[in-house]
Amino acid sequence: MADEKKHGARLMADRKDNATPSASDQEDEPAASARDRLERKPYTSEPGRRAIRSFVLRQGRFSEAQQRAFDLQWPQYGLDCIAAEGQPRDFDATFGRSAPRVLEIGFGNGEALRYAAAHDPARDYIGIEVHAPGVGRLLNALAEDGSRNVRVYHHDAVEVLTRDIAPATLDEGGLDEGGLDEIRIYFPDPWHKKRHHKRRLLQPEFARLLVSRLRDGGRLHLATDWQDYAEQMWDVLDATPGLRNRAGLRGHVPRPEWRPQTHFESRGQRLGHGVWDLLYDVRR
Repeated sequence: MADEKKHGARLMADRKDNATPSASDQEDEPAASARDRLERKPYTSEPGRRAIRSFVLRQGRFSEAQQRAFDLQWPQYGLDCIAAEGQPRDFDATFGRSAPRVLEIGFGNGEALRYAAAHDPARDYIGIEVHAPGVGRLLNALAEDGSRNVRVYHHDAVEVLTRDIAPATLDEGGLDEGGLDEIRIYFPDPWHKKRHHKRRLLQPEFARLLVSRLRDGGRLHLATDWQDYAEQMWDVLDATPGLRNRAGLRGHVPRPEWRPQTHFESRGQRLGHGVWDLLYDVRR
């Protein structure tokens, strides 16, 4: 536990710009334009609603280049969560093709998402992040790369999953219709204080929501450098119907080649800290 506290003290500053959003009660307000998206609260759609969230907005430094990215690149790469429940987005129309799709929740500065999209052009990638500087950096990077298989939300992940992404369903023959190929959640905020554990992203209800959006045979990949959070992930996911841990009960795997190593992960490993990659397959 002492090592965990030291670990947290060293890495929390890095998390502010790179980690999955943390949590706070926020009042909701819709977004109207690229500039409004930064100045208002862009991550929920229903005015007046308050809820425990898995993030707080730590916007950090927002450069002119990142602002220009919103102004210039959002029409190409950005998606607004405006669908009503029961009327999900047509991603075939969004991407102009039918392809397997991967969702990354809390992409931080977008390094992993950018890398994956460039090295896996056969699949489409969807990213969700509430922190504007990280979204701006990724927008600039995607434009530089000329990416065609990436779209991003500057929004709350729960609302995007609930409203814009259709659940996987079975046809009359028992075969999957729709559903994501994979969901990735890398280094979500650990909320290391016990009284804040309720704010952690990985809770039983959220896990069930993830499973409902994955096709049969799809994959859920999580990574954390906080052992206590890995323990909670196992507690939640091993008990979630439809998920099977690829490494066995309470198991983890070496870092897969498709997940690039982050700078704060490298720093932590130099200090002797662990990283836990959890891979779950969906089996209905």
